Amino acid sequence: MTRPARTIDLARLLEDRKLTPFNYLLMTLSWLVTMFDGLDMMMVSFTAPYMQDELHLTDYQLSGAFSAGTAGMILGGLTFTYVGDRIGRRPTIIMCTLAFGILTFLTGFATYYPALLALRFLDGLAIGGALPLAWALNVEFIPTKLRATVVAFIMMGFSIGSSLAGPLTNWIAPTYGWEGVYFVGGIGSVICAIMIAIFLPESPRFRISKGIRPDLVAAALKRLDASIDVQPDDRFILGDEIKQTRNFRLGDLFEGKLRLLTPIIWIGYFASALGIFFKSAFGPTILERMHIAREVAANVSAIGGLLGAISGVIIMRLSARYGLKFAASCTLLIVPMAVAVGMEWIPSSILLPVIVVQSMLVGGCHTAIISQLALYYPSAIRASAGGWASAVGKAGGFIGPFIGAAILTAGIPAVRTYALAAICPFILFLSIVAISALLRRPQPEARTPGGVAMAAE
Repeated sequence: MTRPARTIDLARLLEDRKLTPFNYLLMTLSWLVTMFDGLDMMMVSFTAPYMQDELHLTDYQLSGAFSAGTAGMILGGLTFTYVGDRIGRRPTIIMCTLAFGILTFLTGFATYYPALLALRFLDGLAIGGALPLAWALNVEFIPTKLRATVVAFIMMGFSIGSSLAGPLTNWIAPTYGWEGVYFVGGIGSVICAIMIAIFLPESPRFRISKGIRPDLVAAALKRLDASIDVQPDDRFILGDEIKQTRNFRLGDLFEGKLRLLTPIIWIGYFASALGIFFKSAFGPTILERMHIAREVAANVSAIGGLLGAISGVIIMRLSARYGLKFAASCTLLIVPMAVAVGMEWIPSSILLPVIVVQSMLVGGCHTAIISQLALYYPSAIRASAGGWASAVGKAGGFIGPFIGAAILTAGIPAVRTYALAAICPFILFLSIVAISALLRRPQPEARTPGGVAMAAE
């Protein structure tokens, strides 16, 4: 027997729930998207020595190939997250994943430099759109207390994908050439796109914020947990958010407490991404110029990236327990390690383990600050907020490879790049400290213009 229709606050309904098998399915699919994102984006770092030999590329030309992908990520983060806020997370994620799979495959045919630049830019365009939408979709299915951990897990996929690019290159490139690496990565990404087209749901929060059919919201919640008491004729609201009666504006990112938090997040993201992309672009090349074998250099970079992915989740969990001061402490540890490596104060017998640990902390702390984004933005602008933060960060990532090329061509010993790069984690440390201080400040009562909760009419 059906009950009378009622008004249900989705935010309150989700807040006290545990993760269900459906949540884990969604997290796994999103993790796969970000994993192939990282794999396809970072292939160029590990195939660079092979491409440099075969295509006779200079360091500056390599930096152009790295930064073309980053420039695409910047534009893609802004464009496709806006599309995701307009037409939905699901169709936009599918479109982006399919696109970067096809473009990665085509990169294997780029035997001259202009084609390589164009394909890397277009590939980055699709990759930049998929990343923030993947975590935004998951955030809208889970309670607030689990958001940072879930986002860290999903973003760990990007780091693991980046790490897999090294072993994949070592396995394929010596036999089938650098082109084979792109063929394998592209095919895997297309298969991933097909999987998410079959299983990936649309966000109920997105549908409510846009006033789209409440019966579809009820169906999505039943898929989340069959025991949830909802019916197709129920009316759904988001009691924790204000209804958006207009489209996203950049000024929305600076309303209320976001006025200070947004620029601080952007500063930390910029500095961290600059360091990450500096290391990712020329990491294997720098190690090779430090007289480390090419295969060993690739494996060292890959292991550091893999451990960074794992440490990111650990740092976020411990930060949730002990506060952001824990993330700040981990970030500060990077600085003396990087300086010691760069100044050659580390004995050669332990140099590679120290580089791995330092790389692990760089990746883990980068994941930590990314995960904070999910905590501060309402769902109506969440994807756009993630896109803008990603764009600001990727601006640092765009600059990083050119800085690396300038250092390497200036005759500065390759090992000195570690000392020069120490400034990036130090800025991230200051940003995390500032975020922590702002979060401790008492917040004024939230303004509710018109007092209208978001509902699916």
